[in-house]
Amino acid sequence: MEQKKILGEERRSFLLQLLKETNIPITGSELATKTNVSRQVIVGDITLLKARNEPIIATSQGYIYLNPTGTATIYEKTIACRHTPKDTEKELNLLVDHGVTVKDVRIEHPVYGDLTASIMVSNRQEVKQFMQKILGTKASFLSELTSGIHLHTITSPIEASLIEAEKELKKAGFLIES
Repeated sequence: MEQKKILGEERRSFLLQLLKETNIPITGSELATKTNVSRQVIVGDITLLKARNEPIIATSQGYIYLNPTGTATIYEKTIACRHTPKDTEKELNLLVDHGVTVKDVRIEHPVYGDLTASIMVSNRQEVKQFMQKILGTKASFLSELTSGIHLHTITSPIEASLIEAEKELKKAGFLIES
């Protein structure tokens, strides 16, 4: 028996409910399967939901709904780093090993201004998946456009974790101090 397509607004409400009910990323392909539409339709739906100011982000692991009304305190900090592409995995592992989530990478491009890409890695497995996706697609790291200089937004429920992670980055020679 063929599954019925979920149409338009009903589908977008369903997608929003799915994303709100989990704190793990859901791929566009998974959402497409659940709604019996193409992944391209899901991309369009997510774009429409974002245009309605729904806090959905696309990560290398899938879509995540950021719940701004959560009760847990999350500490956040922006750090400046510099390293070669071959040190990216080491940098990310240093951060996640201290209980830190790396939300994004940001560079200042001479033409486009600030460019930000979501990373959303919190553990070594997610770092490994992120690196496999970069290497598998032969995509460039944003930091390659700026001689390795980039910013990361890092978060943790424990403020001391951010401080310890920063110390490790400094020790490794990755941190640019202000």
